[in-house]
Formats: sequence, C-alpha cells, structure tokens
Amino acid sequence: MTNPDDDMKPARPAESAVARVTADLLEHLSDKLGARASVRAVYGEPVTDGDVTVIPVAEIAFGFGGGAGRDTTEAKTGEGGGGGGGAAARPRGFIVIKDGTAAYKPVRDPWVSIVVPLAAFAAGMATSRLALRWAKRDRL
Repeated sequence: MTNPDDDMKPARPAESAVARVTADLLEHLSDKLGARASVRAVYGEPVTDGDVTVIPVAEIAFGFGGGAGRDTTEAKTGEGGGGGGGAAARPRGFIVIKDGTAAYKPVRDPWVSIVVPLAAFAAGMATSRLALRWAKRDRL
C-alpha cells in the first residue's frame, strides 16, 4: 500500500536546480537557433539587375541537445550538465524572376554529373566482360 505522504514530498533542492539549469539551457539553445531559422535564412536577399531578379535558395538544418545528471545515491554527490547545437547551410539553387515569370534553377553538384556517368560506364564494361567470360566457359 502506498503512503499518501510519499506523493506530497517536494523534490530535493539539488535535483530541482539541475532540472532548472537543464531546462534553461535547452530554452536558451532553442531561442538562439530558432532565431536563425527564418525565411531569410533559406531565401537570401534578392539581387536585381535591370528587369531580372535573382533570389538565392539554401537548405538550412538546425539541431541542438542538452543533458544533465545527478548521482542518486545518498553517499555520493554529483552534478552534471552539458549541451550543444549547430547549424548547416547548403546552396540549393536560385529563383529567377524575369518578365513576370519565376523559374527555379537548381544548383547541381559537379561531382554527381561526373561520377554517375562514370559509374554507369564502369558497370556496363564489367557486365559485358563477365558475360563474355561466362559465354566462353560454357563453350568449353
């Protein structure tokens, strides 16, 4: 049977302090990173030259985390804490507005344009050589 007074016990002060510090840390991190996550971070400042306007487009990723700790044994004392965050941005393309028409132009990775055709060529060569070997082996 449970004692009703057990549910009414206040948290130990040290545990409350650690939990408060952790909550404050996470809130601070989310505020700082969240302030950067705006439309301006994804869509850059428009550049206009004559009747053409170009708006850069980027992919933005944010992440953060935090933690805290406290030794729960009565004989030992301990504290803890920690946190971190980060952001990354990659250009993805641009929007061109000309004569009242908008068009999205993606930025292509030059390595993809080289590596994918080379890999397909190498796979084709290897497949044809294997097919020739198997054909010769079957004749013997």
